[in-house]
Amino acid sequence: MRGISRRTALALAAGVAAAPAVSTMSTVTASAAATPRLTASGLNPVVRADLITTVTPSGGWRVTAVAIRYANPVDLRGGTIPLSAFKVTATVQRQTAPRTVTRVYSNTAAEVTDHGRPGNHLIIELAASDVNASAAGTDPYPLDRAYAVRQVADLTNPAGDVVLPASPLAVRNDGVRNPVVDDFTAGSFVDSAGFELDYRLCQPVDLLRNTRYPLVVTLHGGGEVADNNMTQLTANRIAVTFATPGRRRRHPAFVLSPQIPLPRPMEGPDGTDWTDPRVQRATVELIDTVTARYPVDTERIYVVGLSSGGRGVFSLLPRYPGKFAAAVATAGWGDQSTMERMVDVPLWADHSVDDPTVPYREGRFGKPGTWTLMNALEAAGAKVTRGEWANNLPKAEFEARSRELLRTAQATGSHVMFTSYSAGTTAVNPHFSWAQTYENDVIIEWLFAQSRPRRR
Repeated sequence: MRGISRRTALALAAGVAAAPAVSTMSTVTASAAATPRLTASGLNPVVRADLITTVTPSGGWRVTAVAIRYANPVDLRGGTIPLSAFKVTATVQRQTAPRTVTRVYSNTAAEVTDHGRPGNHLIIELAASDVNASAAGTDPYPLDRAYAVRQVADLTNPAGDVVLPASPLAVRNDGVRNPVVDDFTAGSFVDSAGFELDYRLCQPVDLLRNTRYPLVVTLHGGGEVADNNMTQLTANRIAVTFATPGRRRRHPAFVLSPQIPLPRPMEGPDGTDWTDPRVQRATVELIDTVTARYPVDTERIYVVGLSSGGRGVFSLLPRYPGKFAAAVATAGWGDQSTMERMVDVPLWADHSVDDPTVPYREGRFGKPGTWTLMNALEAAGAKVTRGEWANNLPKAEFEARSRELLRTAQATGSHVMFTSYSAGTTAVNPHFSWAQTYENDVIIEWLFAQSRPRRR
């Protein structure tokens, strides 16, 4: 065994016991053709297995697949894999329960994308709706080796050859792959007063010389206040939606996601984190530091936030009206008296009319909600273009409504859009009005089209 690790030796031993094989056709007699037979091209042991996670719009961070890598390609020669061939169980928070298999296919990489050709990987997709699909509570769960995968039926090709035989040996996941989330580097920043703020930063894939890029600053909600430097990305898609491969191709940008630490500050004027003077000062200094050290287009700095992050948007814009080119605020609240200082900033706000956590009109902590703030903004001189529709519309119809609202705004010279979501149409919880906000290509295209306005 010289030159081979103990882990590899054990994996090979497991492969010998399971004896899966790559399919290569051999001559068989007519009498043998009726019985499935193991191809004789050699062993195909498991090399490793990894969980694949997804940040969902309203369900948080979920384990949505297991990728098993074999030593050799798995070629079913056009055959399909029955869902019943694999049994998957997850042990999360000391509770073991089955996961629902929804699709199985071979692939050339550990990705939830069917490339349509044989590869060294088997991808076992799992139902994101499973009650034990979550990858995190307040903090990420320890998921290494938390999943067990058993192949309970032979995998055969159309000719009847056994490509991978069933095995009593369970495969445990070695690690966890977090597409998009893993593209954010982790860091921490200490401001001029000594206050420390953790952050995540995603950069454009290819930084071109003599090119400057937009900066998107994401303000998380109150539930993501923590010391893990993770849940500001994984609790919802406010940050990762700007870093998906498609978005990065269309709109290369820096995405900065600070996280408020524990014990939560909550010393702002209305008991919120992003209005806490220490947090706000550190956030602005962090933005300035990133802007100075990276090729950021200072005319295209955007701030977006949900829930208490929406409150942060309504606090930062009046204090720094010349810093941000545009903003998106979801399910937020704020101070009516400051609206006159942000009338020139392009804004898209949205809120569910039946939000019980941050009421649509009344807001929170004595500060009014989005509906009241939009009235105050209009009274201060900004033209507000309003629209209301269901938050559970199919994506195409949802975006069509958004596009119509934007056309109306542009035709009337308005740079403030306000979307209300009808009662009973926001999934999971009426407070989660952001479920489609950052999936909405119309809002994203509008955001990146904005450049910093001149102050009056």
